[in-house]
Amino acid sequence: MARDPKHDILFEPIQIGPKTLRNRFYQVPHCIGAGSDRPGFQAAHRSVKAEGGWAGINTEYCSIHPESDDTHRLSARLWDDGDVHNLRAMCDEVHRYGALAGVELWYGGAHSPNMESRSTPRGPSQYASEFETMTYCKEMDLNDIKQVQGYYVEAALRARDAGFDIVYVYGAHSYLPLQFLSPFYNKRTDHYGGSLENRARFWLETLEQVGRAVGKDCAIATRFAVDSLYGTSGIEAEVDGVKFAKLADPLVDVWDIDVGDIAEWGEDAGPSRFYLQGHQVPWTKFIKQVVKKPVLGVGRFTDPEKMVEIVTKGYADIIGAARPSIADPFLPKKIEEGRYDDIRVCIGCNVCISRWEIGGPPMICTQNATAGEEFRRGWHPEKFKKKGSQDSVLVIGAGPSGGECSRVLMERGYTVHLYDTAAKIGGHINELALLPGLGEWGYHRDYRETQITKLAKKNKECQVALGQKPMTATDALAYGADRIVIATGSSWNTDGTNCLSHDPIPGADASRDDQLTPEQVILGKKKIGKRVVIVNADTYFMAPSIAEKLAAAGHEVTLVTGVHLANYMHFTLEYPNMMRRLHELHVNVLEHEFCSKIEPGRMQAYNIWGDGSKRTYRGPGKPPRDENQSHHWIEFDSLILVTGRHSHDSLHRELHAKTGEWEKNGVKAVYLIGDAEAPRLIADATFSGHRLAREIEEANPQLPLPYKREVAKWGVAHVAGTSAALEYKV
Repeated sequence: MARDPKHDILFEPIQIGPKTLRNRFYQVPHCIGAGSDRPGFQAAHRSVKAEGGWAGINTEYCSIHPESDDTHRLSARLWDDGDVHNLRAMCDEVHRYGALAGVELWYGGAHSPNMESRSTPRGPSQYASEFETMTYCKEMDLNDIKQVQGYYVEAALRARDAGFDIVYVYGAHSYLPLQFLSPFYNKRTDHYGGSLENRARFWLETLEQVGRAVGKDCAIATRFAVDSLYGTSGIEAEVDGVKFAKLADPLVDVWDIDVGDIAEWGEDAGPSRFYLQGHQVPWTKFIKQVVKKPVLGVGRFTDPEKMVEIVTKGYADIIGAARPSIADPFLPKKIEEGRYDDIRVCIGCNVCISRWEIGGPPMICTQNATAGEEFRRGWHPEKFKKKGSQDSVLVIGAGPSGGECSRVLMERGYTVHLYDTAAKIGGHINELALLPGLGEWGYHRDYRETQITKLAKKNKECQVALGQKPMTATDALAYGADRIVIATGSSWNTDGTNCLSHDPIPGADASRDDQLTPEQVILGKKKIGKRVVIVNADTYFMAPSIAEKLAAAGHEVTLVTGVHLANYMHFTLEYPNMMRRLHELHVNVLEHEFCSKIEPGRMQAYNIWGDGSKRTYRGPGKPPRDENQSHHWIEFDSLILVTGRHSHDSLHRELHAKTGEWEKNGVKAVYLIGDAEAPRLIADATFSGHRLAREIEEANPQLPLPYKREVAKWGVAHVAGTSAALEYKV
């Protein structure tokens, strides 16, 4: 179908200095864990977006010198000719599809831990980073300033030589240029400190020097956090923000505008739990009002209606996106072709960010299982190898893994029957989407439901059977399928089994009226009393989400957390606002406490460190530490058990107990995927189903095929400052 004509404006070309963007879709710099050391990954991931219609494609933040080393995290680097060589692969692949390639030059100051390089970072004043651990910078003198500006120029020239079209001077997220600009960091009294004009001097001089160095070969961009969200102690949009933009506008070709700092950069990459798409528009529009150069804005834009509004109302000229481009690299092309219901809408869970924050490649995506797998596994988000056999496949379970497995098998041309006891595709996402702030997670279900429905109409032999009775092993064998995929998911433990003791909690029993699992809470299976205690041994979102839900409904909530509460939410950038939310709802959080036993109406809690620091060998059968004396009772009307999950794998076990009956029933193989194999992130469950569907013709599809690894070759050392580099082909 043709696109709606009102979306035509999104496909107008935009001039940025000496370069032209073919449309208004622009993948802003974002981290994937490729850097310069995995050029195949970098080139393949970025270029698939160029193929999908994005007009500008950037690296992640790109270090200009060993003084700006973010290890344990992984950034790109332009330290020497070897990095030029490796990043040229990305530029070549992006150019092949007619897009511009951009690089974000980064110097982190005190926010550079330099754990690999062991160099000393420099900054406008000396301070400890509020983001890193035990990282201070050296206060820069005038020679230091000239030297670091020289680093920017040298890196810009390398970027030009690598083939980049757009060169950034990166000043957002509290990095060096913004450290000079912001009074929060800059305490200087010379002509680089004090007034706005003085605080802007470093940034303006650096922009001028970089622009002069690359000349007409590259467009100059700057990424500017127009408001650090600190109030008067930092940068405010209507004060220093617009003043700096006016000063710098003659020196840039395009503005990349965001908000926030580095310590809470979830205020920029806002998770959907707290922020809707377009949440940065109230700040972005201030810059658009005062500059003459094109402005790009971000805010997890996924809806073409919102994109058009941003442009037509004069808030921004270019639609900047990171996470939406990961979830659907072909988003622009699908809008261009009017295939709106084929868009994989970013759900804003920030799991993509979490893998980079932890420090390990590759980046992953809950919606798009091919993200990060483009090079090493050769997966394309829109292209699938046609089926290699005439086998029919029965998929039992329509949750994240079963739904994705079915979709990909159908895309490949297989006859698939998708079977589930639930009335709707989606599995436990149908429950999670009912929790506070998680409604947009339902887009994961919606995409698969839409695609499976379309594919089943296209291939009449495919069927979707929902609302069915539970399938037994006998039923599955007699069904008539050649291959059977078990994707029956998992659920929360009803007996308190947890990661601290690896055993049930004495007295825990969710069959009782006053004890509940999260599923029972979400679905309203039981009446919940006034005083609620949540026993937590999970490190992600469930316990705080349940606490928020019940506290907002008027319950008095105590959260007993035996492990680090919501620790994974640090990596998804949800933690700060989640804790603020619990605080404003007066949730009582008992840190470092867990439950030793439960009795009707009360539970016994204890401090997990209450057994003392001294350890002594006392013989067999005697614990090496003192008996924990910190036990105390907490009364409740209702107790919620968020202690752990278990797989629903009984059908798989029963089928394997009947292997002797497979051949006579025409069954060639039985596979186990997703949470039914082991509870995991939705992204990993989705990947599990996707991988099996891609590899189902292999000798043993239950086990993943090896993937390509980009490794340094022993005996071929790469020394900074030399041109030695390894050869890679995409």
